[in-house]
Amino acid sequence: KEEITATIEVRDVFKVPKIGNIAGCMVQDGKIVRNNRVRLVRDGIQVFEGGISSLKRFKEDVREVESGFECGIGLEGFNDIKVADTIEAFKIVETKRKL
Repeated sequence: KEEITATIEVRDVFKVPKIGNIAGCMVQDGKIVRNNRVRLVRDGIQVFEGGISSLKRFKEDVREVESGFECGIGLEGFNDIKVADTIEAFKIVETKRKL
């Protein structure tokens, strides 16, 4: 079962040589953690699903970012990020079957 932990809005895109594009984001609600899986949604359509390659706040690597704060997110193997995209962070929670 998937549990959405954060909703993030892309406000700017930075091109970094040798790394690719970094999304300058604002965490709308929830908390994003570095080991979360993420889903990039553009105009209501899922464009990418995968992991986070980097999560930074003011040039410092961080493990998590709370809601209301800005951060930079790099996506693993994906560079087609645009302004006004939405990133959803989620984790997979295992639940026991009930009879």
